[in-house]
Amino acid sequence: MFFLGLFPQLALKILTVALLIILMTYLIRKSIKLFFDKTSILDEKREETLMHFANQVTKVLGLVFFFIYVLSHFFDLTKFVTGSAVMAGALALIFQHIIRDYIMGLTYLFERQIHHGDYVIINGNREGKIEEISMRHMKIRQYDGYLYTVSHSNITELQNGNRGMRRVNESLVLNYRQNPDDAFKVIEEVAQTCNEKYEEYLLKDENGVPVENFIFNQITELNVDFRGHRYSISGLVKETDFAVASKKVRYELAIAAYKNDLMMAQSEGLEANKDCNPQVSL
Repeated sequence: MFFLGLFPQLALKILTVALLIILMTYLIRKSIKLFFDKTSILDEKREETLMHFANQVTKVLGLVFFFIYVLSHFFDLTKFVTGSAVMAGALALIFQHIIRDYIMGLTYLFERQIHHGDYVIINGNREGKIEEISMRHMKIRQYDGYLYTVSHSNITELQNGNRGMRRVNESLVLNYRQNPDDAFKVIEEVAQTCNEKYEEYLLKDENGVPVENFIFNQITELNVDFRGHRYSISGLVKETDFAVASKKVRYELAIAAYKNDLMMAQSEGLEANKDCNPQVSL
């Protein structure tokens, strides 16, 4: 009966502390937002990134304080942690990974390596737009629509495309039987066409001169997957126009290959099937 009498009081205390933590979290977030709204110290992307990070920090700290308060009513936390070597070792292993995530997250934040909304390539095989940056992980929306989440400590390589410029690099893989001289003439014309039609997308210096025009890089890779050789075009464009410019260059390459009957690379199986089953004209 004694414990039943104490339970309503304990529940009321816990509820009061929970409401106070929620209120403090709200006020801290509101204060940060008002500070950014009233000042122009940082750019918009930087402010948005800090707001996302602050929201995550306040949420985690609020939960930590709440659980510590609740557990303190049932356990002597000091004796509980220090009295169990096994528990202490397990917590050390768990928090080692978590702390490493936090440290890496703070490093990315304060070194300004990434911002909310940036287009990034992670570990060379995941690319997309940053939708969320938390204390422990980053979420990017890939082109296929999937949301990819990676903890900061698992990021070994990070490429950021949002630095005001991007390099378009599009290519054709032509059959090894294709005469390179003929391919050179066609793709050089494609580069000239891109410079004439899509000059507006090129990154320009203070005098309005393109920093790097669309250029034909000739053969950039031999014997790609044992099918043919790669011929590429590249150009330095404004970051905001990267997606559109890439599509335009790809189109020009495709239409040029079609009009000039360039021999596209294909698998050996398809070529063998074509040789064994020639089409018969009626």
